[in-house]
Amino acid sequence: MKKIFLIMCILAGSQLSAQNSIQELLTAGVEDTERFMTSYFKPGARGALYAVNAGWYNSAKAKKFLGFEISVIGNAAFVDDDKKSFLLKTSDYNNIRFSSGQNEMQVATVFGINEPEINVLIDYTTPDGSVGTAKIMLPQGAVNQSLNAVPAAFVQGSIGLFKGFEFKARFAPEIEYDDVTTNLYGAGIQYEFTSLAPADKVLPVAISGLIGYTHFDAKYDLDQMLVQGNGANVNTSLNTLNFSGIVSTNLPVINFYGGLNYMTGNAKSNLDGTFILLEGELEGQTVKNPIGIENSIDGFSATLGFNLKVGFAGLSASYSFQEFDAVSVGLNFGI
Repeated sequence: MKKIFLIMCILAGSQLSAQNSIQELLTAGVEDTERFMTSYFKPGARGALYAVNAGWYNSAKAKKFLGFEISVIGNAAFVDDDKKSFLLKTSDYNNIRFSSGQNEMQVATVFGINEPEINVLIDYTTPDGSVGTAKIMLPQGAVNQSLNAVPAAFVQGSIGLFKGFEFKARFAPEIEYDDVTTNLYGAGIQYEFTSLAPADKVLPVAISGLIGYTHFDAKYDLDQMLVQGNGANVNTSLNTLNFSGIVSTNLPVINFYGGLNYMTGNAKSNLDGTFILLEGELEGQTVKNPIGIENSIDGFSATLGFNLKVGFAGLSASYSFQEFDAVSVGLNFGI
């Protein structure tokens, strides 16, 4: 699970293997760095939002009063090839140009790989009027490999309340791994509309609605290369809100379910700290919390799945059709 949350942190905005490139880009100035990092991290942030949002339900049938279920859930949001690169146009930047002389190129996002490596030249003028050029390599993808899925994992609990209501909570404990600290939590409420029917226990289907909120945050402490200062870290925060209409069969052992979902979410990443740049356009200057990027999602998805239960234990799996299609698998225990 530590590795899963490390990758989540990377994709949302704290790419470990590119930390030197992030700081080297500051030689081009804050505006150019922020523009590049927004495009570079955009698909990673969006994929992470879809990954943490999946797996909210495995049935439309509400649990009886004080009935409960504990689930260990693993999600994966799949990455299409078009999310692995973006078009970088030098005309959109003030101080960045390709060392090859080209005006535009497809370069790796956090999901991709530059093969061969791509170098850019950064032209800058220091405050004292001297002119310089720095050559840097653009960052590769997450942990220097092309990723095909964004993972997420957590424990989720559900308990039946009264009159068709069911409360859900999900969490992953705070994890510290190398210089990364992460945690995840969320809560939701599900209501079964068919519980109002006189014969709800014998109806062949159940219908319910659900609202769920998930929060994920991460902090990564950076090594300082071309800067001096203190408190250098990347802080990332993901928030999603999910609304679902759910229909499922109501059978003793195996059931099938489907849902129509509306999701909204945002991901924010900030390069925090007080920095004195040692090279580039801002050489010798002190900057505080220089970079902040934000991405959001807003749209509908459809989910299909099954839930198998034998006695106290069960297995559920679902597939969601959306911008980043996602699969969710849960091991469930309860009554």
